[in-house]
Amino acid sequence: MTGTGWTGNLTPPFEPVPATLPGPGILRQDWTSITFVHWAVDPELVAGLLPAGTRPDVLDGVTYVGLIPFHLRHGGLARGPGVPFIGDFAETNVRLYSVDRQGRHGVVFRSLETARLLFALGSRFFLGLPYMWARMRIRRDGDALEYTTRRRWPGPRGVGGTMRVTVGEPVAQLSPVEEFVTARFGLHTRRLGRTLWLPNHHTPWPLRRATLEHLDDSLLAVAGLPGVAGRAPDSVLHSAGIRTTFGTPRLVRA
Repeated sequence: MTGTGWTGNLTPPFEPVPATLPGPGILRQDWTSITFVHWAVDPELVAGLLPAGTRPDVLDGVTYVGLIPFHLRHGGLARGPGVPFIGDFAETNVRLYSVDRQGRHGVVFRSLETARLLFALGSRFFLGLPYMWARMRIRRDGDALEYTTRRRWPGPRGVGGTMRVTVGEPVAQLSPVEEFVTARFGLHTRRLGRTLWLPNHHTPWPLRRATLEHLDDSLLAVAGLPGVAGRAPDSVLHSAGIRTTFGTPRLVRA
């Protein structure tokens, strides 16, 4: 199912503030060594890639495509400790920006590469998230980071790439675009014929400017976004990381 293309003044404006979880937390994770690379695109380019009941979230007439590698650490149930090995891995996701009829802003993942097969299978089964099993590596040398990924399962095997960035100065004041692509407190997903919104909560990101030194990527094209990675990004940011908590899924009106 894809986005419905519904229009009208139904959506509250995007507000970059931490959400309060509607109910108890169910999962916790640390997201560390994370780089946000974003391209502005026409909303029509991604509208057909979103779940039913959602539409592209738009800022100044455009929406954004994100390619985001990081290290997930201490993943586990909200009331328990992090799960060794299974809850500690490198990840790269391709994501879009969405809003539903109830006015809930979020992200939609087109793919999520992970080095843990069991985590990929569990996330697909329980949440409908398109996790892929991949070989991944993060290397750091001072302010320089290199992320590499190659998909194992499911196909197409071997897609992925290499990203190299140099981390710069702290961001004193976020621009509207930088708030839009990082201050996200929920995700939309499709499972068993229904669209769900899964809320999450975290403190504001401690962000730094970054420079994209090299990008060789095929994940965006395979995710239905050909040509995007072939041009310079509109925003590149980095963060040492934050702790996040996910709440219980909520049904989205189609």
